Amino acid sequence: MIKNVFIDLDDTLFDFHKAEAIALSGMLSEFGISIDEELSERYSAINKGQWELLEKKEKTREEVLLDRFTIFFSEIGKDVDSKRAREIYEYRLGCGHFFIDGAEELLESLFGKYNLYLASNGTESVQTRRIASSGISGYFKEIFISQSIGFDKPSKEYFDACFSRIENFSPDETIIIGDSLSSDILGGKNAKIKTCLFNPCGKENKTDIIPDFEVRSLFEIPRLLERI
Repeated sequence: MIKNVFIDLDDTLFDFHKAEAIALSGMLSEFGISIDEELSERYSAINKGQWELLEKKEKTREEVLLDRFTIFFSEIGKDVDSKRAREIYEYRLGCGHFFIDGAEELLESLFGKYNLYLASNGTESVQTRRIASSGISGYFKEIFISQSIGFDKPSKEYFDACFSRIENFSPDETIIIGDSLSSDILGGKNAKIKTCLFNPCGKENKTDIIPDFEVRSLFEIPRLLERI
């Protein structure tokens, strides 16, 4: 029986790509740079690649947060201060939130039935503001943001630190739900808890990271948890 439910934030509860595109457009406009869909998608790909390097411990968080802009501006041939770009972007990214379809209903459905924990690799200052604007903090027993924990998903150290703060914790009674194979699902496997991949677009899994369960919609999760 499941008692503890860890839930990822970006692209599981919040639509990160929408927030990212809006923050990027606003930041670039301050430097007099116009953006189109191709440019936005290129930045998103660079950003995703940099965070994957963090997950593999091949880069530090500070390197990732600056290098994504250094690489992006180098590619488009613009001389922009990456540090300043980061400051503007992070401020804009933290200004609001956009829920994934079914996210609010999911939290309302699970609240009171399970111990809910939010698990995010995002930047603490950004995530704290977004969570506050959304009003979802009250659903969670604790919010575990990797920057404050001192370790990142998918490391076992991240989960060990989280588990140490949960009274009478049992891995057999715990599951993590998230959209990332390399962060959430691998992290759950490293921590020896159950895993559920949120895969709304039905992307083919070309890795050897196999989730215990997979859903296309957040509306499927309450029934799934009842039968585990």
